Amino acid sequence: MAQDKYKSVWVSHSSIGDFLKCPRLYYLHNVYKNDLGRKINLTSPALSLGIAVHEVIEGLAKYKVEERFLKPLEETFEEEWKKVTGKQGGFKTEQEEAEAKERGRKMILRVVNNPGPLANKTVKLPPAHNNMPPNFFLSEEENIILNGKIDWLEYVPEDDSIKVIDFKTGKNEEKEDSLQLPIYVLLLNNLQKRKVSGAAYWYLDSSDTPIAVTLPDAQKAHAQVLEIAKKIKTAREKQEFNCPRGPEGCFACKPFEKILKGEAEYIGVGGYGQDMYIL
Repeated sequence: MAQDKYKSVWVSHSSIGDFLKCPRLYYLHNVYKNDLGRKINLTSPALSLGIAVHEVIEGLAKYKVEERFLKPLEETFEEEWKKVTGKQGGFKTEQEEAEAKERGRKMILRVVNNPGPLANKTVKLPPAHNNMPPNFFLSEEENIILNGKIDWLEYVPEDDSIKVIDFKTGKNEEKEDSLQLPIYVLLLNNLQKRKVSGAAYWYLDSSDTPIAVTLPDAQKAHAQVLEIAKKIKTAREKQEFNCPRGPEGCFACKPFEKILKGEAEYIGVGGYGQDMYIL
């Protein structure tokens, strides 16, 4: 019997990351809904900078190779920045915003001057049902769905394969035990037919080119992600989302607790229909 996707437990790289940091954070960010039936989220300068830069660069995939750089990317960046300016983007002062915007502008210029793989053909995952992100059943038996969006898929014509490129706008390098690539590999192996022949992180703040990383083993990735997903499912069934630090909370869940206590400033409804706040 086919499972009802609306009753499934959905997991993604970000929700799994929340759960691993703190189950209470996972609950407040991914499960809890306020009186209006909306989820809650905090905006921050780092988040807003990442959103604006990603929108500009990922948006290039909509165009044919020869049309990609016809419109200046700086112009597109200015348009995207308008969506995250001021408190909307978590900026408390004009100087804080100006510094973040300048960092973002330099990232965009880096891409303009070193388009690299962005000047090659790209592949897109087929659209999912009801505008949902690409997803598949990680386990039909457990009724768990894995979903996620991949920044960029470069097409390699020599062997009809694809390479994953993930854009990084933060200052820190991705940790070795990150589940991001394992999740990408699982999504690609289940949602399209081409072989995944490579992967790279592009640290836009510091590197002119993407840095290749080793592809994870798909079977290990499946076991690893499913193990955590099952823990999330159990927590949801038991409604047990306790902070490991106890009632006082930790660095991860405390900011969201402030929203519940009325200590955060409401700034409006965000892109995913969440009520957005600033601390």
